[in-house]
Amino acid sequence: MNNITKRSTFAAIIAASALTLSACSQAALPDTIKVQNTENQVITVQSTETVKVVPDMAEITLAVYTQAADAKSCQDQNQKDLENALKVLESAGIEKTSIQTSNYGLEPVYDWNTGKDITGYEMNTNITISDIPIDTAGELITSCVDAGINRIQSVDYLSSQYDASYQEALKKAMDSAKSKAQAIAEAGGATLGGVVHVEEYSSSQQARYNGYQRSAATGAAKEMAAAIAVEPGQIGVEARISVNYEIVK
Repeated sequence: MNNITKRSTFAAIIAASALTLSACSQAALPDTIKVQNTENQVITVQSTETVKVVPDMAEITLAVYTQAADAKSCQDQNQKDLENALKVLESAGIEKTSIQTSNYGLEPVYDWNTGKDITGYEMNTNITISDIPIDTAGELITSCVDAGINRIQSVDYLSSQYDASYQEALKKAMDSAKSKAQAIAEAGGATLGGVVHVEEYSSSQQARYNGYQRSAATGAAKEMAAAIAVEPGQIGVEARISVNYEIVK
């Protein structure tokens, strides 16, 4: 076989191979390749539900406020009134782990006219009492006022059943979210599928409190102590979520 014949035969083999590969490729691949983005095939709804619960505990923040001509006298008197109040709490059976003192603010008092001359000193010390049964809160406040407490900063009501109530609120929020998504799907001519994503919106623990916030100065503390000895009513435990549901065509 001469060189020309060899080259012709080799070219024919290559052409036949190319046709075979092309035929195999056409047989293996579909006519149309569909790439579907499922991320947007969802219905997203937000839901907020609240469960009402009767509070059974209280957190009370009281304060000892003292004024005196000099810093030493001011601090000594404040410490004396503070110790008297702590003794009352101890005699009432309050655990030390439920008592926290804070603030300890000792500051000079200036003449309002000049703004420079010091006319005396003032000191404020806070006492926060936690885990107080709600039915003893008013009596405890009155006893502390008698012992030297002259400011009532706040009385916050809370429930020992907060966690259970929050879980109930979450379940209600999920039921509400599904109802919303179902209505949207039907309106859009689609069929609602399963849950693909749920997001819980965190909130501060203030959601568990419903308190009386006010500062009472000397002379008004006893009247305020009597005024706040009332039924705390109910507190709302709120749950907020966002849910994504699959859309089934």
